[in-house]
Amino acid sequence: MARYAHITGWGMAVPERVLTNHELSLMVDTSDEWIRSRTGISERHIAAANESTATLAVEAAIKALTEANLAPDQVELIIVASATPEHIFPATACLVQDQIGAIKAGAFDLSAACSGFIYALNMAAQAIRSGSLNNVLVIGAETLSKFTDWEDRNTCVLFGDGSGAFVLQGSDQPGGILSAVLRSDGSGSDLLIVPAGGSHLPASSETVANRQHFIKMKGREVFRFATRVMAQATREAVEAAQLTMDDIKYIIPHQANQRIIDNAADQLDIPIERCIINLERYGNTSTASIPIAICEAVEDGRIQPGDNLVMVAFGGGLTWASLVAQWSGPFPTKRKVYPAWYRTWARVASLVRRFRRYVEGAIWGTNGDS
Repeated sequence: MARYAHITGWGMAVPERVLTNHELSLMVDTSDEWIRSRTGISERHIAAANESTATLAVEAAIKALTEANLAPDQVELIIVASATPEHIFPATACLVQDQIGAIKAGAFDLSAACSGFIYALNMAAQAIRSGSLNNVLVIGAETLSKFTDWEDRNTCVLFGDGSGAFVLQGSDQPGGILSAVLRSDGSGSDLLIVPAGGSHLPASSETVANRQHFIKMKGREVFRFATRVMAQATREAVEAAQLTMDDIKYIIPHQANQRIIDNAADQLDIPIERCIINLERYGNTSTASIPIAICEAVEDGRIQPGDNLVMVAFGGGLTWASLVAQWSGPFPTKRKVYPAWYRTWARVASLVRRFRRYVEGAIWGTNGDS
């Protein structure tokens, strides 16, 4: 019997701090008019010192689990897609697993820049379709402000922080994730990049002095690439789902630039009203942009169960991806669960495990000798 992967829960989290274009104009040589006319952005959310990719991911995850009425200990896999992970390792997903109390879940991070959330959704859907998993938590989370060069007016106006999460669950009922298209072109890897901090350019006084730990972008080249692939990828995913554009209720594009979205709508010959856009208030939140836009559209009633949606994104790598999903909503359940309650228990359980390792170290020694 065929298995289908449905989106049954959703949640988002953004920092409280809002940075407006006017405030940016006091920091670098720019203006509200300049930013709006070139990007469509008027403000973005910026993480505080005590906020990180993991903290935002946890908040969005709890909201998504609450919506799905799924307890954290029923989650079997957590995938965090992020261009700004908590660490090079361990995976941000492991931190989320610990903090939400998902004691039976595997966890890993996925790096495909702004396309990562769609890549992760497809991987989760494939695992569910295969029958190996039934409940998967997919998160797109970013704190791009921590990797932004606030002296570079060409990039600092673009990015914001936030997180969005979906719960995917298996069912014998048709629907859910219908198709996906994943593509890449590494020949453009230098167009959107954080040059230093990896094995190619490890952190050094020189890389810090040269500001190589910040986002670097060749804007015109990225713009041309994006306008070429967005409409193309949308058509490919719709065709793979054996649908037509008339069957699609909304397109949810990666929220990077209003002109790119307008161009894609023109190429697809659809009114811009069929695109869900919140770019003006959030800026480019990379992997979080699509789930945040969907969460808002569900909350205000635009997206309803049964609607066919296209998600389409592009990003550094270069990568691009598109996915068609029939919106489901939560599965019926017999009892109400409260995922937020698990957080307190998870903190206690985490402390117990840490103490156990401490005791084991005291007994067996901590110098690594066998």
